[in-house]
Amino acid sequence: MSTITRKIGLSLGADTCWPICFEEILGDLAPVVKVGKDDVRFEVERVRIKPYSLESKVDYDLVIDRLTYWYAPAREWIKKSILMDGTYTWNNPWSIESNQKHTAYAAMMALGLPIPETWMIPAKSYEPKADLAVTLNRYADMFDLGEIGKQIGYPSFMKPYDGGGWVGVTKLDDEAALREAYEKSGKSLMHVQKGVIPFDRFVRCVGLGPQTMLMNYDPSAPLHQRYRTDKDFVTAEQRKYIEDITLTINAFFGWDFNSCEALLKDGTWWPIDFANPCPDSQVTSLHYHFPWLVKAKLRWALFTAATKRRMRMNLDWAPFYEVRERKLSTEKRIEEYGKLARAHFDTERFEEFCAKQLPNLDEVVWEYFGSERAKSAIRKKVELIFPKHEVESFTEHFFQAVQNWRADDKAARDAARGPKLTQHMLSPVSAGASIVTTGAALASGTTSGLGTTSGVGSPSSAGASSSTGAASGAAPSGASGASKPKNPSKKR
Repeated sequence: MSTITRKIGLSLGADTCWPICFEEILGDLAPVVKVGKDDVRFEVERVRIKPYSLESKVDYDLVIDRLTYWYAPAREWIKKSILMDGTYTWNNPWSIESNQKHTAYAAMMALGLPIPETWMIPAKSYEPKADLAVTLNRYADMFDLGEIGKQIGYPSFMKPYDGGGWVGVTKLDDEAALREAYEKSGKSLMHVQKGVIPFDRFVRCVGLGPQTMLMNYDPSAPLHQRYRTDKDFVTAEQRKYIEDITLTINAFFGWDFNSCEALLKDGTWWPIDFANPCPDSQVTSLHYHFPWLVKAKLRWALFTAATKRRMRMNLDWAPFYEVRERKLSTEKRIEEYGKLARAHFDTERFEEFCAKQLPNLDEVVWEYFGSERAKSAIRKKVELIFPKHEVESFTEHFFQAVQNWRADDKAARDAARGPKLTQHMLSPVSAGASIVTTGAALASGTTSGLGTTSGVGSPSSAGASSSTGAASGAAPSGASGASKPKNPSKKR
């Protein structure tokens, strides 16, 4: 038996609050997990940006990467670390670079998901290049943008074929709006997508490894209020359906961490934006949901690092296409895709790892988010985006949202453990004495010498008797026939 240290690197951009929380909770938890015959400990540090030799060894077992999608030096370093050192990375950098929203739409259409009608429109203008004019003159067809708009229908949306964060998205109510948006699009390559309007429900589902968090979403609200906190906004079947779609997308593209937006209209769920492999992770937008995300990152990080999860350097789409070829309903097909995705993320092994190796994580996270350290991490993020005179009020606002999560989290965990057993006990009495009680007295709790305690109590002393005939350990009044509290989802 030996002690091994697994090293986690955080490749960060403007991320502020979640890395602080991640590092401090890991320090509080100080986990030592058993993998085979070895004890595994963990270290975490932030990855620096600097020159490096391609032959230099990368000693991270896991890199959580938040830069690949926009910063080339980090992306190329990640690629080199995977190729030469087998570093496990969230997310696959080749997939992020090559599989933009356009590819994601095409792939999910091919798998039979109901994607709104979407058109690619050539860019309005171009960067000058040597052969551009010749190419366009020879091969570019003239087109009538108005006719395309009529075919798609209104309302619709013009948005970039790549990127995220609602950048460049324009709602189009008529042909005039379509032409105006196109004139303003410049060199950007744009989609025009049919709007699912009006819709009955807008949700966003975050997937992190096999873990999912489904949130009701209001795109019209200010950024810090878009994620709603209500819980019963979908049925259990709808929740499973959206979770399966989210995990399918993530497994298909090799993304450990991604989010999926979907709209419900007339009984059909329409995924509309699901190539987001660097999802929002800040308390100033996630508020109530922020602690769940930090905990999910910790769980998946510790599992992937401890078990030396193998980085898949290429993508295997064949199993998904094989399911597509079977004559299944949309619902059944997505269920089968979900099974493939859960197998991809080694879900059963992950859940067993968390249950056996991280039994105290829930409580450590709960304690941490009630602390001044957590409040300080929140304040540091608030200071970056709110005016100075609003820092304290918004710090309190987001901290209180986190306290609301703590209250709900504790209630859910208490319910999962089940109700505490309460037992009536008779106080010791002198030899030969007797206690005569009635059922009414027992029910009211007014009988002399009768008390309650949690857990298993000791029987009454020898010689004591009761004319009720009630055995020691009888349930308290009102407990008979009580329904067992429902267990919350394991993912929560």
